[in-house]
Amino acid sequence: MLPRSLRGFALLARFDRPIGWWLLFWPGAWAVALAGGAVERWDLILWLLVGAIAMRGAGCVYNDIIDRDLDASVARTRNRPLASGAVSMRAAWVWLLLLCLIGLVVLVQLHLPAAIVSVAAILPVAAYPFMKRITWWPQVWLGLVFSWAALVGWTETWGWLSVGGVLLYAGSIFWVVGYDTIYALQDREDDALVGIRSSALRMGRHVRGGVGVCYALAVALWAAALWQVRADSLALAALLPVAGHLAWQVATLTPDDGAGALARFRSNRFAGVLMFLACVVVGTPL
Repeated sequence: MLPRSLRGFALLARFDRPIGWWLLFWPGAWAVALAGGAVERWDLILWLLVGAIAMRGAGCVYNDIIDRDLDASVARTRNRPLASGAVSMRAAWVWLLLLCLIGLVVLVQLHLPAAIVSVAAILPVAAYPFMKRITWWPQVWLGLVFSWAALVGWTETWGWLSVGGVLLYAGSIFWVVGYDTIYALQDREDDALVGIRSSALRMGRHVRGGVGVCYALAVALWAAALWQVRADSLALAALLPVAGHLAWQVATLTPDDGAGALARFRSNRFAGVLMFLACVVVGTPL
């Protein structure tokens, strides 16, 4: 147990909810594995994990700084440290800086091309908290941000950003839109009351079909990425486990069941594992 004085900072960075950094980490790990570095670049995979933990925490702190007033209006978020006053704004900014410094340590482990790709994520990340105010599709912007590690991992391992890496990144974007739409189902009523926009609200009664389309596009783009690395129909069979898991999420999704939606959202950590294994099988030289 953390001392009471530190507990608010851990909660602010969502260290108690590791699902977030797992979901941020997996696209980068996929890219390293599919680019052929699962064995030789195991150190890069570990650095990406450290970076995911630190930068997901930083993203949560920044998001809560921007959204503190909205969070206070939503039942699920009104007890967050900033919204409730448990952590001051000044302390939150200092904590954000410390987490970014950890991210900087990870950044200097990269070669220049991958480091440039990594730094290019700053503006999309900074813009994300405002997307729910101006578009019904903030999940698309989250997909752009949460999939960015795929571009970094691929560039660092492959040497440049080739078509395979871009296709992997694009597939990850649709994966993120799918699972974050499921996550947003928990807040539809509160979001509608306070004016927060989301894909879950925009899809309405078609939300299950919408998530299904997102997941289908994700798998199709991942298949194209795998084909770029190994043009063999047998290689595509490696995607069957993750495709089956995503199909299960859609088939069993009940939009009005918040607890069920949360469970299916969290199950994407396992989907990440299955996709990683597919990338290892296809990308690792025989």
